[in-house]
Amino acid sequence: MKILVVGGGGREHALIWKIKQSPLVDKIYCAPGNPGIAGLAECVALAADDIDGLLAFAREKGIDLTVVGPEVPLTMGIVDVFQSARLKIFGPNKAAAQIEGSKGFSKDLMARYDIPTAAYQSFTDRDAAVAYIEEQGAPIVVKADGLAAGKGVIVAMDVEQAVSAVDDIMLDKVFGAAGASVVIEEFMAGEEASFFAFTDGENILPLASSQDHKPVYDDDKGPNTGGMGAYSPAPVVTDEIREQIIEKIVRPTIAGMAKDGCPYVGILYVGLMIKDGMARVVEFNARFGDPEAQPLLVRMKSDIVPVLIECAEGNLTKSELEWHDKAAVCVVMASGGYPGSFEKGLPISGLDDAAKLDDLIVFHAGTVAKGGQVVNNGGRVLGVTGLGDTVASAIEKAYQGVELITWQDVHYRKDIGNKALSR
Repeated sequence: MKILVVGGGGREHALIWKIKQSPLVDKIYCAPGNPGIAGLAECVALAADDIDGLLAFAREKGIDLTVVGPEVPLTMGIVDVFQSARLKIFGPNKAAAQIEGSKGFSKDLMARYDIPTAAYQSFTDRDAAVAYIEEQGAPIVVKADGLAAGKGVIVAMDVEQAVSAVDDIMLDKVFGAAGASVVIEEFMAGEEASFFAFTDGENILPLASSQDHKPVYDDDKGPNTGGMGAYSPAPVVTDEIREQIIEKIVRPTIAGMAKDGCPYVGILYVGLMIKDGMARVVEFNARFGDPEAQPLLVRMKSDIVPVLIECAEGNLTKSELEWHDKAAVCVVMASGGYPGSFEKGLPISGLDDAAKLDDLIVFHAGTVAKGGQVVNNGGRVLGVTGLGDTVASAIEKAYQGVELITWQDVHYRKDIGNKALSR
């Protein structure tokens, strides 16, 4: 069969790496792809949000299944367009993708179905938002309602910082249209984790646990990013907590969306805060996490393609998932200055040396080929992913790879996975 993967980041590189292992697949295309993906699939010069172009390409090539990586085309309605053309596609439709596209939508959903999360209020008026913050006090969390590439969340430790965040979002429009409204939430203490489940709109197939590292600097300091590294499994998700996540969060969410007339199909990402043996939802996303996809897919033993097909066909009843016993750790190597401004076009060295290491895979995220070299072209540039018998050995392997790769002003955290070691 022929598969088209939409996107060009680390998540899509990991998906293609996994899809390529399937005996069911003859040909993989990726739009737009990147230099790392180019070694596994045929890259096509179509942007991930060029829905008309992607539809025409899928028709021309006779694509059997399209897999959508990023959130933007999902919230634009790529699934609806492909389904109207009777083309098989993996991912939620436009109505269901609101679970990520609007934080207000997802919070209201959780309130309706008693899904554990932080107390909140949504605001379209700046002064009303500020008044609520002053009434509630700090610490408090300020979120841009719409898509902000994982950066639209500000954990304010005092009222002044929270008000400043509202002004940045609503008045200065630092996240553009995503800041037309804000969600103000209760601050939740605890340890974060990520949980994923495949679903056909009714049945669910949970994945292994993982943990992301959002802040840009070691010890969870500095502004939030799209994610600076991840590992799997995450010891904070015990068997008891896993059961709670499935029964109190995932199942009610999928059942609630079906009841509301927008059944959710694809992969559901649940960002969690865990404290005192209880999990609460920080956020939902409508796609695989990045960088969580990298360690998860490296650990996945089963063929992913039948699962993707069953979800897309609304019949997730046969597939099961097996996992390698090994742990996996992904360290994100980022451009200096990220998540703020950074220089692009800087040559990256050491990729060939890292490729020679056993149990190490370098997933490309923000890279492009230029003049015969691979250069940085985004904030998060590479996801260096190591496998090991334990989280400790996987950490060692990942950083062994990181030390071989460099470019001007490269930045990465040096503590990815340390939380697992403390357990």
